[in-house]
Amino acid sequence: MGFIDSINETNAKASSMGENYLNVSYRYYKLKIFQILATSIGMVFKSLIIGGLLLMGMLSCLIALALYIGESTHNYPLGFITVGLIFIALSLVIYGLKHLIDKFIIKKLSLKFFN
Repeated sequence: MGFIDSINETNAKASSMGENYLNVSYRYYKLKIFQILATSIGMVFKSLIIGGLLLMGMLSCLIALALYIGESTHNYPLGFITVGLIFIALSLVIYGLKHLIDKFIIKKLSLKFFN
């Protein structure tokens, strides 16, 4: 009977160690997901706040630039059209470089996600 008791004891230990491993792994991945989620949400909120303030500042500067160009040419619509065309040109350049932007984003996210 000693042999069967030894096998039962070994099975109980293995089962206990397996359950312990699963519990520890579950808690680790739960914390890792929380860390990634907290970092991502924090990044989104910071980006929204900074982006909103930057947008308001840029909008003020662009209106001032359009008014300056319009005053210089004595034609205010021409100033606003010029600023609009500058933005269209910038948009086309960024559209042409979109694959580089995608690579940059994937590289940055993979560092955060897989570490």
